[in-house]
Formats: sequence, structure tokens, C-alpha cells
Amino acid sequence: GHAIDNAYRLRRRPTRRKLFGHPATPYPEYYTPKPYSKSFVQHLDHWYAQSHPDEDFAETFAVWLDPQSMWSTRYAGWPAEPKLEYVDRLMRELSHTRPRVKSTREVDPLRRLRKTLGEHYRKKREHYGVDHPDFYESDLRNLFSDAPEYLKNPSAARFVRRVRKEVRSTVASFTDSYQYTIDQLLESIVERCRELNLRLTDSEEATKIDFMVFLTVQTMNYLHSGRHRVAL
Repeated sequence: GHAIDNAYRLRRRPTRRKLFGHPATPYPEYYTPKPYSKSFVQHLDHWYAQSHPDEDFAETFAVWLDPQSMWSTRYAGWPAEPKLEYVDRLMRELSHTRPRVKSTREVDPLRRLRKTLGEHYRKKREHYGVDHPDFYESDLRNLFSDAPEYLKNPSAARFVRRVRKEVRSTVASFTDSYQYTIDQLLESIVERCRELNLRLTDSEEATKIDFMVFLTVQTMNYLHSGRHRVAL
């Protein structure tokens, strides 16, 4: 998509800018996707089309190009449909046209690089928060336990999975958050409970009430910390 966009200088076209946004828009360091938006195609993970107008075009092109995407059916009635129809018309128009850009100039040639691969990935891990510890672990240990006396009690991971749908819906209404955002948090909580082998210390009904309070607080922390955003 990017290659076609640049080769034919499509970003200069008014209709392209009207449908996808201005290509000169600065790339953000983070973006906050709207999981249920129908204004964008869904191709790469994390609703990548929502990150920038150029990525919106490239993702739309990728969906159009995929013969198995059935885009005309899947996206029928979506606000994203006119984007796909535009790409379809555009590609038919350009099918017998040579690219306008023919330069073979290298961009950022390898010989100019001064950063090692190790440095690159170290920075990436910092940027994406790969090595950051979960900020709710101490609270999890207050709610559940891995102490020997609770070994026969129900698994915390299984308990959370069982009440997941109910608590997700309830906390979403409390916090005015997307259920998807809360589900991301729940997924990491389930995984951490499993890793720590945590178990219930009280009845399931009492634990469910405490867990809803815990999840509400953690959801607000999650939102305010910015960890629900996607790093570019």
C-alpha cells in the first residue's frame, strides 16, 4: 500500500485526503484505537488502520488486495466501505499507468547506520513496556493467595475466567470504558494469576464483589497510565 501510494503520488489527490485524512499529519508516539469503529478496515492487529492516515490507506489497500477478504460483503454499509470502493476505482484507473516516481535513490542506506541491533531492540522493549512489571500484582496477592493452606481452594485464574463476562460488563458501565479495554486487562490478570498459582481465600460470591471493586480501580489506573494506548 505504501509503495503504491508513493509510486503514484496518491497522497496528493484531494479525494484520497478527504477519505483517509491528510498525509502530513505527524505520526503519534501512541494511538488509542476504537475497537468497535466501522470507519476503518480491520487487517493488522491493534486496529492499526486507526494509527495514521497513511496507515489507513495502506491497510485499506491490503484488504482490497486480498482475494479472500470479500470486502464488498464484509464491509457493506460500513463508513469504511467508500474507502475500499475508492481504492478499487483507483487501482482500475492505474492498472495501465506507469508509476510517476522512478527514482532508485536509497533511503537511509545501511552504511549510514550507527546503531546496533541490540540497541535497537533495547529501545523498543523500553518503548513498548515489555519489561514493565504489572502494577496490580500486590493487589492481586491481597485478593487471592498462593499460601499452602489455600491449595485446595478454586484457582483464581479459573474463577476470573468464569465471572469475566459479568464483571466486564459491570465495570464497563461503572467506568464508561470499552469492554474490549477491560478485557485486555482481564486477560493479563488471568495470565498472572495462573503464573503465580493464586487461589481464592473466601467464598466465590464475596470474592466476586471484591474483584469487581479491584477491577474498577485497576481499569481507571490502566486508563490513566496510558497503557491502553498502542505504541507505534
